[in-house]
Amino acid sequence: MTEHPLVRVHPETGERALYVSPSFLKSIVGLTPRESQALLELLWEHVTRPEFTIRFKWEPRSIAFWDNRATAHLAPVDIFDLDFDRQLYRTTLVGDVPVGPDGRPSVALEGSPVETAAAVALN
Repeated sequence: MTEHPLVRVHPETGERALYVSPSFLKSIVGLTPRESQALLELLWEHVTRPEFTIRFKWEPRSIAFWDNRATAHLAPVDIFDLDFDRQLYRTTLVGDVPVGPDGRPSVALEGSPVETAAAVALN
């Protein structure tokens, strides 16, 4: 389990971004489970609003790249309704440690940061 900042500062651009994922973020430090769940749902709804999303139009020979340090990846439900087969190669890089606006980095509470599948966020 890892404790991450709820807002992450991009190490190259200085951009601040919500660091939320419904698959990995389990709770927010200092909130009750009910408060934590309600806030996380609100934040995820905000992150996935249409004005903050892009829909990539797959075509033969397409290549897509994104920077997960300031991007939330959301696969569309119709991804398998294409008129052609896709061949995908996924590469994930072990990157930098997330740092919040206060300068505090993510901290592994148990296990290694790469192996963990659960996280809590600092508020």
